[in-house]
Amino acid sequence: MPPEMKRARQVLVELSAQKIVRAVYSDRQLEEVLTDFWFNHFNVYAGKGMTRVFVTEYEREAIRPHVLGRFRDLLGATAKSPAMLFYLDNARSSRAGADMERRRGRGGRASRGGARFASAGINENYARELMELHTLGVDGGYTQQDVVNVARAFTGWTIAGSRKADAGRFLFNPRMHDPGEKLVLGHRINAGGGIEDGEQVLDILASHPSTATFICTALARRFVADTPPASVVDRATAVFRRTGGDLRAVTRAILTSPEFFAPGSYRAKVKTPFDFVVSALRATGADIRQPVPLERTMRELGMPLYFCQPPTGYKDTAEAWVNTGALINRMNFAVALAANTFRGVVVSDPLPDRNRADAETAVDVFLNGEASDATRATIQRAATSAQVVALALGAPEFQRR
Repeated sequence: MPPEMKRARQVLVELSAQKIVRAVYSDRQLEEVLTDFWFNHFNVYAGKGMTRVFVTEYEREAIRPHVLGRFRDLLGATAKSPAMLFYLDNARSSRAGADMERRRGRGGRASRGGARFASAGINENYARELMELHTLGVDGGYTQQDVVNVARAFTGWTIAGSRKADAGRFLFNPRMHDPGEKLVLGHRINAGGGIEDGEQVLDILASHPSTATFICTALARRFVADTPPASVVDRATAVFRRTGGDLRAVTRAILTSPEFFAPGSYRAKVKTPFDFVVSALRATGADIRQPVPLERTMRELGMPLYFCQPPTGYKDTAEAWVNTGALINRMNFAVALAANTFRGVVVSDPLPDRNRADAETAVDVFLNGEASDATRATIQRAATSAQVVALALGAPEFQRR
């Protein structure tokens, strides 16, 4: 592997490690949950070419600062991120004929100061995912012609080349842009525009009623249930539309809703591998001295951080994570953690209360005092305190959040 590839790989390992450490130790837990949620919503795949170079900045500058801000700002930040521009190929999307003009006039260079991307004309990848996954949803009311016109609006949204002082940053290249008139979801974008064409599209999408419903459904699915009640979605959607997409207000509406606190929502969600690893580390009071092995664990559990290839991101529903192989891998991690044999992590004494039987303490400490008779019986059969902890972490009740 070339040295530059090794360095890029090391950056991604460290990025994954910091994500785990933040999730375990941060005093701002909601911010960490939302950063994880929104990165997944606007997913980029670090395994695709130059995306790996941009992904650290993407999370730090496009996602994290906006998770409790306005949705339009978050949408705009992701649209202009080099990580997204490269991942969904918009960096090389250009109006018809622009490539030929560049070859004739500039010896094959993409543009003065622009990154060198071979362009085959308009690329629809970003336009399609922008509407289907980021805003309106698959049933949000857009057509194939809308996809084409949105793609035309974003031609010229690219990445500055290595010869520019702002190399690797967002660049609008007017030579690549299609300035013709466009019709998007019934809104006319006049001919002769430039970067504002894309900005108008983002305004249209951010304020569309389907976007409010789609976003609020996704948030309610994350916090309430795999199939969230229509009542909480409707309430959050009304807040989204009334506040112009204020994500703080929308999140508050969901987290203070009767549906969130309803008995049926308690432990209704199955933990993703990331949730499981983080909650196990927090529950045992683990001291993370070397987080890199935890990054490997995430790969073994089927959820390598920043390496979800499809733009859909990782699923947040039970069927994606509940299967025999996945649960065995979780138990293996629990056994190593409880036995203090997991490299880089030290667990001093996860069961400090020795005045009662270990099994009873484990149910209180790890399962909030709530466990089925079968779970209690299984834990009681453990021969050592380490086995007690491992069985509690591997219990069905601990797999739910």
